[in-house]
Amino acid sequence: MEAVQYKCPNCCAELKFDAAKQLFGCEYCRSLFTEPEIKQVCKRNEEIDLSRSLEERQIEDEFVQHTGLYVCQSCGAQIMAEEETAATFCYYCHNPVILQGRLSGEFKPSQVLPFQMSREMALSSFQAWCKKRWFVPRDFKSDQQLEKMVGLYVPFWVADCNVKADVNAIGKKVRSWSSGNYRYTETKEYQIHRCATVDFNGIPADGSKRIEDELMEAIEPFDYTQACNFSMAYLSGFMADKYDVDKSGVFPKIRNRAIQGTDAAIRGTMKGYNSVSVTSSSMNVLRTDWKYMLLPVWFATFHYKGKVYEFAINGQTGKQAGAPPLDKKKLALFCAAIGIGIALLGTVGGWLIC
Repeated sequence: MEAVQYKCPNCCAELKFDAAKQLFGCEYCRSLFTEPEIKQVCKRNEEIDLSRSLEERQIEDEFVQHTGLYVCQSCGAQIMAEEETAATFCYYCHNPVILQGRLSGEFKPSQVLPFQMSREMALSSFQAWCKKRWFVPRDFKSDQQLEKMVGLYVPFWVADCNVKADVNAIGKKVRSWSSGNYRYTETKEYQIHRCATVDFNGIPADGSKRIEDELMEAIEPFDYTQACNFSMAYLSGFMADKYDVDKSGVFPKIRNRAIQGTDAAIRGTMKGYNSVSVTSSSMNVLRTDWKYMLLPVWFATFHYKGKVYEFAINGQTGKQAGAPPLDKKKLALFCAAIGIGIALLGTVGGWLIC
């Protein structure tokens, strides 16, 4: 008789039975499930697998046959591109990359969000961003640097989560009044209980180690309603990063964002009290449905005094983010000019007083 092995509904790792808790637990994401919960999810996943169409399988075969994997020999970055791409450069360190081979079907995205911003629009947006920052090095906005801005499809894991929450709290209502020479305060305490299931759709987490997570979060959100089923045609003229962080690697971030959102939603129902103190809170992500998507980003890196500075533009909405380098010589000259100006004003003021 074969042993039944369940997969975690969140990160797809193998579940182990915890005899002490009488629950199935995941040692990677620390989730806990009852057997009925696991069976329900497994049944649902089997139905999804059976419904895969012939067209989807053909698209996967096309991806395997016609997508090249290019590797940077300098920093190790791995870039996806069409097989017709003869040569390109590393979006991160700007060194040439070479064709390494093919990609397996597991790296085929399920969806892609096409670029809405042209290269000209992205460059114009970058130049306007630079004009507001007086102390960036001259090379940061040079033509040579602008040539290194690339349209990059960044790999994202986009998750739909189902969170079960059970929260207990104490709410206090305080009433004060005066009578004669006395001031009275009445405090009433109420037991608050909230038990709810909260659904979240489209929580993103980038699957690239080389790109700063904070940078990608800063250019959110993306409108997934414009996403299309993946086709090789969308890679034409653009680069695409290959994910090197899997579901289990990004799940802690997904879980934290889902739990924070659940906590905020539940606290939002505890109104009408002067204060609320949570006494116990249990939140568990019961199911996570994943989509592996490529999202559009105009991306540039700048190497300055041994440090890499990154700049990104949401290729759909135009939202910008980045931390530019500081040219200390420019700043020193500016401060000196301000000091000289103040000194001259003081001298002129002294003459006028005399």
